[in-house]
Amino acid sequence: MSVSLQKGQKVSLSKGNTGLDKVIVGLGWDEVQQKSGGLFGGLFGGNQPAIDCDASALMLQGGKLAGKSDIIYFGNLTHSSGTVRHMGDNLTGAGDGDDEQIVIDLAKVPAQYDRIVLVVNIYQAVQGRQNFGMIRNAVIRIVDGRTNQEMCRYDLSEDYTGMTAMIFGEVYRHDGEWKFNAIGQGTTDPGLGELARRYM
Repeated sequence: MSVSLQKGQKVSLSKGNTGLDKVIVGLGWDEVQQKSGGLFGGLFGGNQPAIDCDASALMLQGGKLAGKSDIIYFGNLTHSSGTVRHMGDNLTGAGDGDDEQIVIDLAKVPAQYDRIVLVVNIYQAVQGRQNFGMIRNAVIRIVDGRTNQEMCRYDLSEDYTGMTAMIFGEVYRHDGEWKFNAIGQGTTDPGLGELARRYM
């Protein structure tokens, strides 16, 4: 049965899941429907470009990002160890289910990596004047890679108006167990590079 998490809540992924070796991190979001501005809104720029959210995973050693090769995103889909894989970019967030997925092979993540931070930023948010206040139903969920059963989910329900990036959560190693921490911290970082610098 899936556990529904609150902001700041931590849950063990290993406990009661003997042999758990792989998880799928599903990230989802929907765009808030823009109100049509009547005739003039339709004629004069009522069509807002689709919001392109990009999910990424930052693989940390001792809580720090060692280099760019440890950032898994649409431009670097697979970590050099082969243990963290991004399943591809979704440009609009349209449709049901996960918008982007990151697969983590927990059993094989090299020992020097202690946490994998899962972030989402809006591509070209500043240029497009877009922010997470224009997004609803943002969710991160952890799925057992063996059974496809959802283990836990965290619905980000706060108002994130003005925020251009989001630290959704992290999968981390503690006392030989893998755990998940629901973070839900919005930031005003304009892109992935600035977001990553928080961990350098």
